[in-house]
Amino acid sequence: MGKLLKTLLVLVLLAGAATGVYAYSRAGKKAAGGMKLIDAQLGSITEKAVAVGQIQPRQKFSVKSKISGIVKVCRVEVGDRVKAGDPLFEIGPDPTPLELTEVDRRVESSQATYQRAQLDFARSEEMFRQGILPKSDVDGKRETFELAKIALMKAEQDRDLTRKGRLAKTETTGSESIIRAPAAGTILTRAVNPGDPVVPLTSYQPGTELATVADMGELIFKGTVDEIDVGKLHVGLVARIKVGALPTDVVTGKVSRIAPQAQQKEGATLFDVEIELERKEGGPTLRAGYSANADLIIREKKDIVTIPERLVLFEDSGKKSFVEIPDEKAKGSKLEPKKIEVKLGISDGMNVEVVSGLSKGDKVVQRPPKEIS
Repeated sequence: MGKLLKTLLVLVLLAGAATGVYAYSRAGKKAAGGMKLIDAQLGSITEKAVAVGQIQPRQKFSVKSKISGIVKVCRVEVGDRVKAGDPLFEIGPDPTPLELTEVDRRVESSQATYQRAQLDFARSEEMFRQGILPKSDVDGKRETFELAKIALMKAEQDRDLTRKGRLAKTETTGSESIIRAPAAGTILTRAVNPGDPVVPLTSYQPGTELATVADMGELIFKGTVDEIDVGKLHVGLVARIKVGALPTDVVTGKVSRIAPQAQQKEGATLFDVEIELERKEGGPTLRAGYSANADLIIREKKDIVTIPERLVLFEDSGKKSFVEIPDEKAKGSKLEPKKIEVKLGISDGMNVEVVSGLSKGDKVVQRPPKEIS
């Protein structure tokens, strides 16, 4: 029992000693005010705006069909390079029984009209030679015959397109079932496979997108900037682009376009910007769709006196700025700060340039954060 009491007594004494040490240290800190001294240093500050966006090709276009049907052959894969006119897809027609019947009947009707006009024209010429009909009547029959001939050709072409998916080859027309590349580039996406149905591109419907092609030799950055920063930007501004997939590489460029009108996105007002990328020999390989952030360099200064912006005190609605430095005339060891006015330059949100009032190595007082009770 006595041994237990001694143990409890020792524990109580140790707890009291720890409490005393903690109270003493707290009292010492409060006496010193918890203030620290920060050196004014030489450094660099970059004032910048941030644009968020993607790496995209300057020109990207869709490949579509002019006829309806089924994809028979796909001659390209994603990533293939093609030249203008290269065949990409072959479309096989897939008409309905009603469409087949209509085109056949239209050809038969046009043939009958053509044959009748041909006979009438031949008869009128014979009667003109006999002096029975005037020349004007013969000219009218010739016109009717020529129009009937054109109507028959059109009906036959419609039948060829519906049944075969192509026109009869002439000097001016070729196969419509072979879809060709409209320009040189790289296949970015292929949206169809053999057997897929295809809706044609017409004046009243967009048609099925077969593939997208882009010139990967001309990549740009497309992104958005907040309305707060857009007033500081101008065409030609230098940009440093950080690509998420290439964390160790930095791509440089210059602003080429700033949208004149804003867009609303998730409650924010944003402006579109485009940046021309500088391609260098041996530079990183860029791909369409890479996510990236662009630092738009508004101003940049090097070898200037800087301090943390949190040390600056503002008065008179921000027109005057001050910092606190140690008072050399204060007596004793207690740190006594005094305020001096400084002139500030550019800021990056963390550090600020001191144009006048401080020199390299000067001490600036940092007060402890206020406790929230």
